[in-house]
Order: sequence, then C-alpha cells, then structure tokens
Amino acid sequence: MSRISSKPDNEYPWWIRLFFRSQYKKYGQVLEPAKIWARIPRVFLGVAALYGGLDRKSSNIDPVLRALITVRISQINWCTFCVDINSATVLKRGGTDKKLEDLDNFLDSPHFSDIEKAALEYAEAVTYTDRQVTDELFDKVKQHFDDDGIVDLTGLIAFQNLSSKFNASLDVMPQGFCKIAPQPSEADAEKE
Repeated sequence: MSRISSKPDNEYPWWIRLFFRSQYKKYGQVLEPAKIWARIPRVFLGVAALYGGLDRKSSNIDPVLRALITVRISQINWCTFCVDINSATVLKRGGTDKKLEDLDNFLDSPHFSDIEKAALEYAEAVTYTDRQVTDELFDKVKQHFDDDGIVDLTGLIAFQNLSSKFNASLDVMPQGFCKIAPQPSEADAEKE
C-alpha cells in the first residue's frame, strides 16, 4: 500500500477509466502510479502524454537501452515499483538477465556495448545530485547519438527521474512484474 491511496475506479472520469482498461489489457492489472496520478486528471493527462511521446516505437534510442536506462535511474532513486516494471520491460524487449544483474556495475561489465555504457553513464550523471555532465562525457555521448538522439535520451532520463522520484516518495510498491528485478544496492546509496 502506498502513502497515497487511489480512489475507487468509479470516482475517476470516464476517459481515465478507459486508460485503466488499456493498462489492464497490457499488464493484467492497473498500475498503481496511474491511479495516484489520476487523482488530478489534468496532471495525469500531461504525464501520460509525455511518457507516450518518449516511449514511442520511432524513438532514436534502442528499446532495450531505453528500458535499461529506466531501470538504472530507478535503482538510483530507490523506486522498487519502477525497477520491477522496467526490468520486465527489458526482458520483454529482448534484454538479458545478465545485463539486469550487472546494471549497477555496467562500466566494468562485458555485457554492455559502448553505446549502452555511454548512455547509462550519462543517465547517472544527470540523476545523481552530486554530479554534472562534463564536456568529456557529453563528447562520449555525441559519438553515439546525434542531436535529436541526445534530446530524446535526455528527455527519457528526466522523465524517469520524475516518475521514479514520485513513486519512491509515495512508497509505491512493486506489482510483481519481474521476478529477477535488481533492487537498489548500498553502492547506490554511497554514490549519492
């Protein structure tokens, strides 16, 4: 149970209940964060539209990499709900359990490509509050992404920080999507 409860379904506007039905078809259940965001329908609409724009099939960023980025940011922000659902997305999109297991140590792992390492290092620099994106790191990212790709990548990172901080603050619990979801580690706590 999260710190903020969702309303009974019949108290949400009809168009939000349609969205919930779509989530139920996709996930087999309605996502608790959606029910919490939907307490304020206009905000819910904005968040849903932003997420839809960032997690589109036409993105310049590989779908597995997008999912890995969301898991890594979720680990850093201690969002167990996000780690759960995004780890399931990694596997659904063709990612491996080895990458999930090594995610908090991706720079030293043989399971990650150079583009994945650059994007994940960038995601960490944006997410950790005691870091900044250096010119050297930005140049590394530019070796793999054009300007549109960098905007796409940065938008995804910013959104996942919003989402995972929202869910972690409200103590939204995992909903059982991934049995092997890598949880935040003490190493993440020490990095902050």
